[in-house]
Amino acid sequence: MSSSANLTRSAALASITTALFLAGLKFWATWRTGSTAMLGSLADTSLDLIASIATLIGVSVAAQPPDEKHRFGHGKAESLAAMFQVILIALSAAAIAFRAITHLVEGRQTASADAGIAVSAIAIVATLALLTWQRYVIRKTGSVAIGADHVHYQSDLLLNLAVIAALVLDQYFNLTGADPLFGLAIAGWLLWGAWRAAGEAVDHLMDREWPEEERLRLVEIAAQFPELASLHDLRTRTSGTHDFVQFHVDMPGDMTVAESHEIIERVEEELIRHFPKLELLIHIDPEGHVDEPDNPLAETDEFDKLEKD
Repeated sequence: MSSSANLTRSAALASITTALFLAGLKFWATWRTGSTAMLGSLADTSLDLIASIATLIGVSVAAQPPDEKHRFGHGKAESLAAMFQVILIALSAAAIAFRAITHLVEGRQTASADAGIAVSAIAIVATLALLTWQRYVIRKTGSVAIGADHVHYQSDLLLNLAVIAALVLDQYFNLTGADPLFGLAIAGWLLWGAWRAAGEAVDHLMDREWPEEERLRLVEIAAQFPELASLHDLRTRTSGTHDFVQFHVDMPGDMTVAESHEIIERVEEELIRHFPKLELLIHIDPEGHVDEPDNPLAETDEFDKLEKD
């Protein structure tokens, strides 16, 4: 298993361990306090646990090497795991919102605040430790599944602070509507986090092009080779922790296969040095060749775009 796969797996296992620990604490605190906000926090943590298990499965599948049926690898398993998380987050938010509205109408007050405040403080410390490790793993691997998990746990920090605020206002200032109102706010925050996490996962599943600055960076590196002055038909995409790039270049018609191959080898080495997770496919056209006019990608010369910018 590669170092990237080991890192993503360790981050997923850390998420599961943290979620198990916090779910036990919050279950006890919900029983002691009867707080809607704390129940929302418990529901979120329980779904964190399920989502983290899905993430572990996703990153484990994504780490598998290409096989006869999946020649581009299994990277999109990470995006599927991220989408599963999004569905769970949305369902959780809906359930929390329903219970919060019910308590708001009934005017119910929480039974006790001390236990909920203490548990939320512990949860904040544990979550900060997990987020620190996740940020390191995301920086090293670019994992979309760990990224979705990270977004969810980021929301946990504000969620736990909101629980503390709700319990203090409800118990010590007798604002009986504070707890369900904070519960509604938590539900809205979860939905926003789900929307953000879904965006990147869908981009990966739909093979969205790289951001323009990344595409231009690749072209700038390629521009160091005068033989690639006609680079065109550039396609880029990301799947899991792997990047895929392909483009066409024109070579003199009288150049031998061995000569053109040597040039392309040097180009590949340089690009992979700058993009370590890159899988590259370069197609050689004879100089003067014109691509079919019905191919819109062929109309864009990447070096012309670079000069304009």
